[in-house]
Amino acid sequence: MNTMTLWHITGWEFAALAFAALLVGFSKTAVSGANTISLAIFAAVLPARASTGVLLPVLIAGDLLAVATYRRHAHWPTLWRLFPAVAAGVVVGTVFLVWADDAIVRTSIGAILLLMAAVTVWRRRTADAEQEPESESVTTRAGRIKARSYGVLGGFTTMVANAGGPVMSMYLLSAGFRKLGFLGTSAFFFLIVNVSKLPFSAGLGLIDGRSLLLDLALVAFVVPGALFGKWAVNKINQRLFEQLVIAATVVGGLQLLLR
Repeated sequence: MNTMTLWHITGWEFAALAFAALLVGFSKTAVSGANTISLAIFAAVLPARASTGVLLPVLIAGDLLAVATYRRHAHWPTLWRLFPAVAAGVVVGTVFLVWADDAIVRTSIGAILLLMAAVTVWRRRTADAEQEPESESVTTRAGRIKARSYGVLGGFTTMVANAGGPVMSMYLLSAGFRKLGFLGTSAFFFLIVNVSKLPFSAGLGLIDGRSLLLDLALVAFVVPGALFGKWAVNKINQRLFEQLVIAATVVGGLQLLLR
């Protein structure tokens, strides 16, 4: 990574990154998937590949705050079901990053996100909205296949562009998770997955001392975003919550395809 560019960002560019960091905090405690907007801002201000390395520690800071807020609401059977498939997806994503250019990465992930959003909207129109997570995402054969499929996609997208949030949001919504269970499960999921990505990102040269110095300045903006999200989530009903998550996913997919 050409980290020299990290020392030459302008005041306006830093302000944009700070806003994106604030949005990361908000997305982790309120509307998961909204941080795809942060991904777009980071990629616009910094070189595309370098931006993924700078963004990762900011995301981990948000994950820690989300875990502290919603730790009692995590559904661990779902997490254990997902992790092996996610690990496979991370490995595939690492190999993909070795040869794929930015255009291929953006187009692939954008198409996946839009597909996941369409599938989820269709499923929620035809399925019982009150279905419990345990009844589908863990115990049935169809639920296990779906968990593995989404897990691989989530691991792949989170490795190549820190864009696993919308994929996992679509999975948790399609599995029938309610608001707090959704946030608690995704908080632990992304903390574990993002921390596990650190050695891969460092090995690819996406994280180094200079990128971490920029992260140190940006993390301060994650905290107020997370606090605002914690307050805002209590004002959002379940139906609006789901609509916002799906809308954020569609916006993220479109911005990746159209850039």
